[in-house]
Amino acid sequence: MKCTTVITKEGKWYVSKCVELGVASQGKSVEEAQKNLKEAIELYLDDAPSMEKLFSREAPFITFLDIRHA
Repeated sequence: MKCTTVITKEGKWYVSKCVELGVASQGKSVEEAQKNLKEAIELYLDDAPSMEKLFSREAPFITFLDIRHA
């Protein structure tokens, strides 16, 4: 199973989020944030009612926007 993840730096921490599940975690490095997110997702899925329901949606469409602000 593959999940789309987004990692942003917030202060001294890297925050990682799974787009499909809405699960988030953090770490002091990108690698630690990814590792912690994987663990958080695994724990979340242990309590999930049905894997089919969680991943029956289409994959998210991710793109970028150029915005000009004066």
